[in-house]
Amino acid sequence: MLTGGYLTNRSKDCRKFVCLIMQIMKVSIEYETYEGLDQLTTTDRNLCIKSEEALKSSYSPYSGFKVGSAIRLKDGLVVLGSNQENVAYPSGLCAERVALFTIGANHPGAEIESIAITAHTDQFEILKPVTSCGGCLQVMAEFELRQQKEISVLFYCLNGQILKVHSVKSLLPFGFIEDRLTH
Repeated sequence: MLTGGYLTNRSKDCRKFVCLIMQIMKVSIEYETYEGLDQLTTTDRNLCIKSEEALKSSYSPYSGFKVGSAIRLKDGLVVLGSNQENVAYPSGLCAERVALFTIGANHPGAEIESIAITAHTDQFEILKPVTSCGGCLQVMAEFELRQQKEISVLFYCLNGQILKVHSVKSLLPFGFIEDRLTH
């Protein structure tokens, strides 16, 4: 949600017919927090459990940081994704994009309802939900825009807190959108 007000620069320059007006805006986000899987709806709980299952296919020998995602489509199908690393680091891919691009390639036009993301490492205990990177948020935002329907996102900390937002736009209010590129 954007809110804002105006400030006027009333410096001596205003007397020379130059007056700067700046609008200050504020972005706020609404999200829900849950202390465990038992507080979620059955549908959301099952999706989080599926994201945990996706961790098993993570290929993360370099970071040791496994990420799993599970995406529920409107028809009930759940598509899994896991991070896939490469020794040439930029060549790897995050769990969210693996699942999203799988949907794009194998289920074009399918409507996405929700995505759950979780992470695990043997190197330390993860104490709070791990959120998506900017690249993944941008891809999620475009899927949301294409389908003209919000996608809810669950960030699930194994055996801990879950954060839920009802739209990707909440997480990336200034996502890159260029309508002229689609024509």
